Amino acid sequence: MFLGKKFNISIIVVALFTFLAVPGAGDAQEKAVPANRAQVQFSYAPLVREAAPAVVNIYTTKTVNVRRFAPLFNDPFFQQFFGGQLNRTLPGQQKKVQNSLGSGVIISKDGTVVTNHHVIEGAEEIKVVLSDRREFEAKIVGSDDRTDIAVLKIDGDGRDFSFIELNNSDNLEVGDLVLAIGNPFGVGQTVTSGIVSALARTQVGVSDLGSFIQTDAAINPGNSGGALLGMDGKLVGINTAIFSKSGGSMGIGFAIPSNMVSTVVKSIQSGGRAVRPWFGASGQGVSAEIAKTVGLPNPQGVMITNIFSASPAERAGIKRGDIIMTISGHEIQTPQDLRFRIATLSPGGTVEVGVWRKGRKVSVNLKLELPPENPPRNETLLKGPNPVAGAVAANLSPALVDELGLPMHNVAGVIITKISRKSNADSFGFAPGDILKEINGQVISTVSDVVRVLAKNNRLWRITINRGGRELSMAIKS
Repeated sequence: MFLGKKFNISIIVVALFTFLAVPGAGDAQEKAVPANRAQVQFSYAPLVREAAPAVVNIYTTKTVNVRRFAPLFNDPFFQQFFGGQLNRTLPGQQKKVQNSLGSGVIISKDGTVVTNHHVIEGAEEIKVVLSDRREFEAKIVGSDDRTDIAVLKIDGDGRDFSFIELNNSDNLEVGDLVLAIGNPFGVGQTVTSGIVSALARTQVGVSDLGSFIQTDAAINPGNSGGALLGMDGKLVGINTAIFSKSGGSMGIGFAIPSNMVSTVVKSIQSGGRAVRPWFGASGQGVSAEIAKTVGLPNPQGVMITNIFSASPAERAGIKRGDIIMTISGHEIQTPQDLRFRIATLSPGGTVEVGVWRKGRKVSVNLKLELPPENPPRNETLLKGPNPVAGAVAANLSPALVDELGLPMHNVAGVIITKISRKSNADSFGFAPGDILKEINGQVISTVSDVVRVLAKNNRLWRITINRGGRELSMAIKS
């Protein structure tokens, strides 16, 4: 949840940068408790001196509508809660330039900068300021709201930039020392230290593909997009959110693991947007009762309940009732773990999946493929004297479902992707994400069905939609 300045909220997105260095999996260093006083007397200064030039401040500007008589609704918390609808131009509003502050990390000498999607979302201008006060206009290479990662580019006019290497975040352990670098509250570059408090936190509420590093290193508003460093000076995460009731640090901060950062950056750099392999199956967490029934020693993994025809999961031989235990050797505890592990892999090649089946563990090879766009989305602006005129409808497919971050059971039908302001669809309360199920008794399967039904002149429209898993029906007179 985005930071609301005046309200107590649980999870606050804080614009912090974390960077992970990516050596090989076997490069994990030996760790030991200090054996004497001399070993305790150390300083982080050499690490900070090396990394600080690569951590940047990000300033953004955008034009928003401000309510002169109801400033309460200008708060980011309410803007997020109402899905941006409060930002429409209404009586009593005036336009205002809004400035925001976040952090970022340079991850290559050519000026590639990683930050949070929420730091630059909607920005009309983006300025990157280095620790030596040099300023650069930044261009957005690509941004992915599902992982809250954005990639920017600054031009050094032939000069190389200081940068931080990405590390292998899978080498992190609870108790490892980490440093957070960012610009909290706009006071200037600040370094805080702490430990890794927990790993694989999935119930943070920032993104549906998150499996976050939890740290007690102080993270505050303004740190979003900043660096989380390991003791080798490499990036292990991008700071993104905090748990807070006051708006400040309470010792629980969250960072996006560097392995996810690395995958998203490569995907955006190669195609302009993040793409992820399609698993093609979904399931539920394993309870203690289920574990006992199938002979598992511990309640862990994901029991498969739905498999989609001709999907990679089906072709790999995965069956309903199978329990996914590992992906490429990494343990799977929950459905969120499964989504995260698949999302950190790049399309192409195969991955080994450990499955619990009939009382024993077996391995299958899953081919890493892009979700198909079949049928083609056929995005169409709906027109005419009907309640959904002004909406853009598209055919659902595995590719569009993944792009929109919908549950994988929504792989067929017609979805509204956009709504024109002041249109009929807008006035009658339709919204992006609504799935059209039935119009005047006609079951809707494709965009062509919608166009054909809407071509008829009717005085009464009976429309059924699926909104967030709930079916809603309405009768509207034209």
